[in-house]
Amino acid sequence: QGTTVLLVEQNAALALEVATRAYVLETGTIVLSGAAADLARHEDVRRAYLGEI
Repeated sequence: QGTTVLLVEQNAALALEVATRAYVLETGTIVLSGAAADLARHEDVRRAYLGEI
């Protein structure tokens, strides 16, 4: 608690695994944000960034 780390990572699966909260940016605009676990289950994130579905 009390520590913030800004992680910028190309490996979305790794980033979502280690993060508590996450933000998805497209062309510099936040298009999704929330708990990393929730984003890891999000259909659009799984398709576009995790190579699933």
